Amino acid sequence: METDLSPLWISLKTSLVATIFAFFSGIIVARWMLNYQGKGKGLIDGILTLPLVLPPTVVGFLLLLLFGINSAVGQLLMRVGVNLIFSWPATVIASTVVAFPLMYKTVLAAFEQVEIDFLNSARTLGSPEWKIFWQIILPLAWPGVVGGTILSFARALGEFGATLMLAGSIPGKTQTIPIAIFFAAEAGNMRKALIWVLVMVAISLGVIAAINSWSTAQRPSKSLKIKTNTFTKKLLNFLIFGQFQDVAISENDSSYQRLSPENSGYSGFPRSEPELLVNLHKKLPDFTLDVNFTADKNPLGLLGASGSGKSMTLRCIAGLETPTQGRIVLNKRVLFDSERGINIPSRQRRVGFVFQNYALFPHLTVAQNIGFGLQNFPKTERPKRVAKYLDMMQLTGLGDRYPHQLSGGQQQRVALARALVSEPEALLLDEPLSALDSYLRDQIEKLLVKVISRYEGINLFITHKLEEAYRVCGNILVLSQGQAIAYGSKEDIFERPPTYTVAQVTECKNFSPARLINSHTIEALDWECTLNVIESIPEPLTFVGIRAHQISFLNQPHQHNTFPCWLVETSETQHRTTVYIKLHEPPKGSDDYHLQVELYKEKWVEFKDRPLPWYVRLDPLQLIMMRE
Repeated sequence: METDLSPLWISLKTSLVATIFAFFSGIIVARWMLNYQGKGKGLIDGILTLPLVLPPTVVGFLLLLLFGINSAVGQLLMRVGVNLIFSWPATVIASTVVAFPLMYKTVLAAFEQVEIDFLNSARTLGSPEWKIFWQIILPLAWPGVVGGTILSFARALGEFGATLMLAGSIPGKTQTIPIAIFFAAEAGNMRKALIWVLVMVAISLGVIAAINSWSTAQRPSKSLKIKTNTFTKKLLNFLIFGQFQDVAISENDSSYQRLSPENSGYSGFPRSEPELLVNLHKKLPDFTLDVNFTADKNPLGLLGASGSGKSMTLRCIAGLETPTQGRIVLNKRVLFDSERGINIPSRQRRVGFVFQNYALFPHLTVAQNIGFGLQNFPKTERPKRVAKYLDMMQLTGLGDRYPHQLSGGQQQRVALARALVSEPEALLLDEPLSALDSYLRDQIEKLLVKVISRYEGINLFITHKLEEAYRVCGNILVLSQGQAIAYGSKEDIFERPPTYTVAQVTECKNFSPARLINSHTIEALDWECTLNVIESIPEPLTFVGIRAHQISFLNQPHQHNTFPCWLVETSETQHRTTVYIKLHEPPKGSDDYHLQVELYKEKWVEFKDRPLPWYVRLDPLQLIMMRE
């Protein structure tokens, strides 16, 4: 007797169609839920996931109530001559409903794993949300999408209870393999039931093998590797460069020319001097960010301890965060104004952003990363601009590599090129050198200074290292707990910090409470000495300080502000020696000291063996007098 294979074909056909429906609906709903921030998000997610936890017969009964001939939907369908109950479409509906939650939850989890800085980087590069989804989120979440698709297929293939309730068991029409197994076993035909069980086991093992194979192929190594097939690479080239083929980027190409504002075809810089006006107020969990400053073409360094509000200030300027209130104006364009209800999206602000972790798109080549922000430029100009910045950043020949194939310094240069290539009106750098070792930091800093000196827009540079800010920037804004506590030229901030906190942030290491004696004399209470001063004394005077490298040792004690001192201990680096000294009398222990003095080793070697006491001078011109 010929074996009836209709349950196999019905199951495969139903599972395939149900998986297609679950695939598209799961991606669409997951995308919507990813951005949904309204009320009842948890309830909506619970409803969407409900078929995953309810018994299949309950799901089938609910579908029967929804599509039955006595329901409103059923009545409407009957009027147009459609009866879903006990039909193959009903089988598809039941399988889709039970498979959808697996697809939706797996895809949503994959979307949520995409690093937020990738999305923010794409926004600052001018991409609308739909492009970010297609070019960033979906490619990076693709392993999760494939995994969800395989799981959905397996769930649809094994569906029984909901299908039986809604579609019944009509041989050759709605009878799937699970239903065939049930009725064969119920009729006592164990041999037939066993055959179908073995078929299901074989298909299930195939699905498990597919999942394991995919997981192994996609498992990241120590450095993230994203495999991009030829078609995907060409598609990304088309989306970014407008050409559906590999784009060769070479400065030796006949189509390459060194671009300037005159021949670039576009210049985003204003004809007048650039200006940024920032007045921000934003409530944060630990403090309130409240800053008010202006910036011009002269690079502005934002200096402060971790958590002082530096990064949040830049993110508000870029439109990645929304201030509670305030106003941001870039070259007379209002980017944000709480009173007027203006909040320009990131993609329209023309602000380049270099993230601390670089946020290079791992699935795009170096050339594609740099060219990502050029999608509004003429197609013929995009490869030329990319070639220009590859050359400028000393990345020639690396255009076809992926980020994981680059060193840290090369990745930093790619991030800088990507931010600059579209000629933004402002360039924001969030600690761009912090992830580099000392050697690379020095090399990249030199390149950074060179690039910034040629840049014609506003430049804000975040660092917590005073030396970096001093070398790169002309002006400095000091932040502490969300407040701007000092703003001015780097020379003024360094030489005359107005408060104790600013002096600390700018790495002054010697402080003492102080009191006024007269207009030219103060007393340093902790140092137990009276000091002559030349600079004007602030009111109220609270502290006196002096930087460690500005303290000098003398042979004779007969000058103003010169005191006997004893050595407590030393600390050495490869070039300098830090000497801890106590004034007036020998120390009682290693923690009993007044001042730190920094000396080059050559200077230290000159007098380290001299008999104690030594004589130290606190130069009146180098004393820093401060308020609280």
